[in-house]
Amino acid sequence: MTTTLTAPAPSLTALSEAFGRKTLKPSDVVEAQLKRIAKRDPVLGSYQAVYADDAMQAAKAADFAIAAGHRIGPFHGISFALKDIFDVDGRVTACGSLALQDRISEQSGTLVRRLIAAGGILLGKTKTVECALGGWGTNQRMGTPRNPWDLDTARVPGGSSAGSGVAVASDLVTCATGTDTGGSVRLPAAYCGLTGLKVSKGYLPTDGIYPLSHTLDTPGPMARSVADVALMLAVLRGTEGWAIDQDLQNGHGLFAFHGAGVQGLKLGILDDSERQVCDAEMLKNYDAAVDILASLGAQIAVFNAPKCYCDLADANGAITIFEGYGYHKALYEVAQNPMDEDVRKRMLAGRGMTAESHALNLSQKTDTQDQFRAAMIGFDALLTPTVAQAAPKLSDIDQDISPGHFTRPFNYLDMAALSLPMAPTLQGLPTSLQIVTRAGHEPLSLQIGAAYEAALGPWRQPDLSAL
Repeated sequence: MTTTLTAPAPSLTALSEAFGRKTLKPSDVVEAQLKRIAKRDPVLGSYQAVYADDAMQAAKAADFAIAAGHRIGPFHGISFALKDIFDVDGRVTACGSLALQDRISEQSGTLVRRLIAAGGILLGKTKTVECALGGWGTNQRMGTPRNPWDLDTARVPGGSSAGSGVAVASDLVTCATGTDTGGSVRLPAAYCGLTGLKVSKGYLPTDGIYPLSHTLDTPGPMARSVADVALMLAVLRGTEGWAIDQDLQNGHGLFAFHGAGVQGLKLGILDDSERQVCDAEMLKNYDAAVDILASLGAQIAVFNAPKCYCDLADANGAITIFEGYGYHKALYEVAQNPMDEDVRKRMLAGRGMTAESHALNLSQKTDTQDQFRAAMIGFDALLTPTVAQAAPKLSDIDQDISPGHFTRPFNYLDMAALSLPMAPTLQGLPTSLQIVTRAGHEPLSLQIGAAYEAALGPWRQPDLSAL
């Protein structure tokens, strides 16, 4: 039986406003979240490591600083979690691998430093598919997080940023980071009922993040709403706190979506062949989402992709495997290493790939990007479901098939993509809309997403009161 809906936890933006008004203290929120982690995470399994003492110390320091008038900005006192491929100075970064459980990071990467410098409270590291290579969210050796929307039947949480999705959806942290090489932010966001953003290449730095594919890897935020994602994204971009406050107040920068709407925007929707990929409930909710955007003034037209998404997904996978094998073959070629065997099988597929075939794939990637740019003339954005169906049972999945049919193509094409909840299924499971824009047009994705989100209604969360 799936879980019922319950009232939503306070959003990142709501907490930020309460801290600024001094009606709520960061330490109260962090303490409550740590208590929920201790109570619920033995079942949910979202965290790889929890830094309870350090988090409480940092939260109390934020209390004193804000009370004394030294608020850094709107992220000050906000809790966050890191996917366990982000290096933090002096902490273990195991990358979801039992073989790397003693790997101590020597320094924090740029994004981690920005989150902490903005006053963020790091609660811990979240579980990931081993070496970030997998879309279902499973991990044979380190544990698979449980999708919180069904406490009776184990369902996929989405990967590879599985723990981040489960932790945010379960109110075990306010927001979290993921990385997205073929859907690893958007897939857990889709299956766990969250909002997640895949940015275009170069929009955010990747230093201090354990690599899978240097061509495709992108980090991104996961949170409960478009506004929350925008605020986290502003911090990840390195915007100073005072400037974020000004943009919030004036509706500028990443926050220009407030009231902007979709009037006059031309949005491309799936053609008949791509619709065949989706199950009936996903299509029903997708069509309803398109109708909502049309009612808000968007122009809707079928987008005929110059190449089918399945071919683009396969090409994305080939780049990922070739480059991933180059980085990690020393781990996976040793039979005695305690690796996830599903991931090992995928990784070792890189053995048969040549530098020449990879160079050809990269050349074809550039040509295909040009074709899509031409096909998108006149369109502002594309609309697809994020996934073809709501979270399947773990017992039903095929590890040889990726759930990234609609996500991987846009890594390959280097486009920005926002995933956010649509209406639930009849069982109460989340479904998800993907809004795709050109590289560097992340703010437009947020604008369209915010308009749809406002029309659909507030985010809801699973009822975990039984835990």
